[in-house]
Amino acid sequence: MRWPERRLGRVTRLRVSNVDKLSRDDGTPVRLCNYVDVYKNEAITNDLDFMQATATPAQIASFRLSVGDTIFTKDSETADDIGVPTYVAETSDDLICGYHLAIATPDRTKVDPRFLFWAMSSGRVRDQWTVLASGVTRVGLRSDDLGKAGIPVPPLDEQRRIADFLDTETARIDQLVAAREQQQPLLEERWRAEIRNELEGRGEGRTPSHVPWLARHPASWRPIRLRHLAHIQRGASPRPIDDPIYFDEAGTHAWVRISDVSASGKFLRRTDQTLSSLGKSRSVALKPGELFVSIAASVGKPVIAAIDCCIHDGFVAIRRPRASVDFLYYVLQLGDCFDGLGKLGTQLNLNSDTIGSLMMALPPEREQVEIAHRLDLARESLTRISASIERQVGILQERRRALITAAVTGQLDVTTARGGRS
Repeated sequence: MRWPERRLGRVTRLRVSNVDKLSRDDGTPVRLCNYVDVYKNEAITNDLDFMQATATPAQIASFRLSVGDTIFTKDSETADDIGVPTYVAETSDDLICGYHLAIATPDRTKVDPRFLFWAMSSGRVRDQWTVLASGVTRVGLRSDDLGKAGIPVPPLDEQRRIADFLDTETARIDQLVAAREQQQPLLEERWRAEIRNELEGRGEGRTPSHVPWLARHPASWRPIRLRHLAHIQRGASPRPIDDPIYFDEAGTHAWVRISDVSASGKFLRRTDQTLSSLGKSRSVALKPGELFVSIAASVGKPVIAAIDCCIHDGFVAIRRPRASVDFLYYVLQLGDCFDGLGKLGTQLNLNSDTIGSLMMALPPEREQVEIAHRLDLARESLTRISASIERQVGILQERRRALITAAVTGQLDVTTARGGRS
């Protein structure tokens, strides 16, 4: 059965908050429910860490939150983030709604508060917000448009049944999502353990290590600093860096930025910009197969060039190594080799000297190649498992969205449905 629709403005009282984050000496202290509180939480409760601010008595009277209200995002950078709702499950006298948000207080003779939240969470309503939103650099809903979205309005007893059903079934799906998401950090721990086990060697004959970050390694492995294995070269940047004379869409050398490295796995295969011949001459050019490491953002992240590219002074290249590039990559990828080096507060502060001073235990060349090969295979296996978990989470989240829309629009009979359980 499809339920009749009523405009949101006919079944709720809508207000757009004008309470900003600035505290004023003559204002009354309040706790402010901000955009992020709404965007990241499906329910507002008193244990959330709300911002301290001030408001006028008129603002407090207008925008104080009540149990049963639905708050939703009125403005955002993209239209698909408009109308993200959260349900006010708990509140207090000093908790008020902040800027860029709107409050929908249900007329309880027409719409159940929890059903209102679920209806506003449905694809049916979210699609309407996307159409109603306007703007270029920032998208928002005009106050006059807030009440135009239509929501399904079944009889009140049916609304409560639907809300009860969705409370239960979405919680069950959320538990499944959380269980799968908890597997990801376990995979990361397993991956680090794989690297460490390989870098400490296998089998008998291991001795206590003189390398600070390794407990042991085979006696035949040689403790050595990276600068004694390779030429360490810092990248260079043409100045001024934003001068278009240094860039060419048809250039033969990719220009590597921190974002390119952050988005890469073991290999850098593409960048968004290429350099002109002049830009290349004022940078440091690398060939495919060369290893470099970030010393700016994403500090300590190594990557192997798979293309001709140029690096700026936020990177250090490890050139002409007398060791397997793949083995060195995994030494750096573990990151434990940076312990105690280049610390500035809690942030790594690396440069050419600190990169060159890194210690490792170097196996014979054949073993380096074998270790890197085994780690490549382990990485591929764990990547497949991680991708499978992400797909499962995506399917569950899509099922959750479809379930909400089907229930609130009457496409699903909640008295007989079991939320897709087998």
